[in-house]
Amino acid sequence: MLAAGLFVFSVAAATDAFSATAEDNYKFYCAQCHGLTGEGNGPNATKDQPVSPRNHTNTKEMKKLSDQDIINVIKGGGAATSKSTLMPPFGKTLTEKEINDLKDYLRKLCKC
Repeated sequence: MLAAGLFVFSVAAATDAFSATAEDNYKFYCAQCHGLTGEGNGPNATKDQPVSPRNHTNTKEMKKLSDQDIINVIKGGGAATSKSTLMPPFGKTLTEKEINDLKDYLRKLCKC
């Protein structure tokens, strides 16, 4: 019984140790196009791309999006919302909590 309890505690502690923050996820999944600071100037944001990545620090533009709009884009990618098809869907990659945390992180970047 004690061994089983220690195993459960170890797994829970290990899971917490490897949990990525919203900032970590942003830097890993989003920064290639949107840039590390969210200004839409990542290394994949080149002039030969058909659209420019959104500037997540633009308060005026980001205010136009509801929280659900942001969540839908993260989950379904750009095509799901009639935006750039270059943005992949992350609905099967990130958990619901990670997606919600990422939405909150975007709100922090735009201060909106």
